[in-house]
Amino acid sequence: MKIKIFAIVLLVSLAGCKKSFLEIPSKTALSTTVYFKSESDFQQAINGAYAPLRGAYNGSSGAWAMGELRSDNTTYVYNPNDRGNVQGEYVCDFLDDNTSGTTPNKYYSDYQLIARVNQILALIDGVPFDASDKNNIKGQAYFLRAFCYFDLVQYFGSVPLHLKPVSTLAETALPLSSADVIYKQIIADAQQANTLLPGKATQEPGRVTSGSAKTLLGNVYIVLKQWADAETILKTITGYSLLPNYADIYNVSNKNNAESIFEIQYKEGTEGFASSFFYTFLVEPVTAGEVTAVTGIPENGHTGEGYNIPTPDIIGAYEPNDTRKNASIAYITASGVSYPFINKYNHPHALSGNTNDNWPVYRYAEVLLFLAEALNEENKPSEAIPYLNQVRARAGLPATAAASQTDVRNAIIKERRVELAFENKRWLDLVHFGLADQVMKAYGAKVKANPQAYYFPVGFSPAPTAYTNIRILFPIPASEVALNPYF
Repeated sequence: MKIKIFAIVLLVSLAGCKKSFLEIPSKTALSTTVYFKSESDFQQAINGAYAPLRGAYNGSSGAWAMGELRSDNTTYVYNPNDRGNVQGEYVCDFLDDNTSGTTPNKYYSDYQLIARVNQILALIDGVPFDASDKNNIKGQAYFLRAFCYFDLVQYFGSVPLHLKPVSTLAETALPLSSADVIYKQIIADAQQANTLLPGKATQEPGRVTSGSAKTLLGNVYIVLKQWADAETILKTITGYSLLPNYADIYNVSNKNNAESIFEIQYKEGTEGFASSFFYTFLVEPVTAGEVTAVTGIPENGHTGEGYNIPTPDIIGAYEPNDTRKNASIAYITASGVSYPFINKYNHPHALSGNTNDNWPVYRYAEVLLFLAEALNEENKPSEAIPYLNQVRARAGLPATAAASQTDVRNAIIKERRVELAFENKRWLDLVHFGLADQVMKAYGAKVKANPQAYYFPVGFSPAPTAYTNIRILFPIPASEVALNPYF
């Protein structure tokens, strides 16, 4: 698999002449010395660098399995009549191992993207063209590499640190770098991206900006508990605002809106850019008519197992009159039974399984909550509360009653859960706040005590060993371990 991931270091699949942001590299492979000759070549290269993100966030083994299904926000609907593909159950129940079929996609997609941007960064300064355009491309490359390593270190811990193109088979296998070393590189790359990237007002929609780089830096500092650094960088983020209506954030006619800082781009149609996670997140088995009742278009029935289904716990986490609840969660009748589903990604589309929804990664609301956390952890809760209340006010809620540092911290944790529900934040939040073991063991006990409340058919329940070992990190895929002599 390493050969597959890093094969593009010698052959780069980036031919083509269009400059569409969604352009996917063609199958034609050209040597780097032949291909990279002009600004247009590097524009195509950076377009191709974004492409692995679409695969990582879409499909049955998407990032959502590790960010949401692992947590108390979502679960699966056990189907005793279809046991052919149950890898998602193992992630949810903490029974997965390094042979999992669900979690390697994130690992491979991140390294595929890293390999592509390493190629760009190694060659771009050797080709003369407009300096501002070159800085923009380099800034995007640095951001994407930082973003992928931040993803890898949070989910897998120590991983190999590849910073230049690989030219030999031996170079594909590197020792594991410590988390400290990886974080230093992430910060360096994100800082570089910040200096090179334009702001949102002048950047092509869908591409990362200086605001994206600042938000990533702020997130890294938050995770590292470098509160003053987080406050400083987050306060420099300008040019964004909360949309008045929460549901409008996700409307497909409103992509890359004033609140959007970074989102994964998808495009409905037959070009290969469409999203489909709305369908992945529907309960199964479900008839064609039952799906059509929600989408309004001709549908097929589904007989497998439903994943990323909102739990009773997340449904109960919303305060009365919180406008985010109905925007986030709706209900579908499946095989005659009512189940919740994620409503954020439910928008009109023409073809079954072919949707136009983007995936939100960073929004301005999260910047406000990051700022609230940084200030509160600096023991300035009174300065943190106004940022928290901006998010609450948009949701139609009164100002928080929290005042002490502890109470404000707990209020921020609760607010992040409902504001960012189903955006792949919950598991990492549980880890960051030191709550993963406590919350997930308590949650597992509830599931085992009343499995029917968590969508198990009568007579079925999770495995006895489920939720007994709450592992913080995911294992590096077995196929990687087998090929790397350093592991």
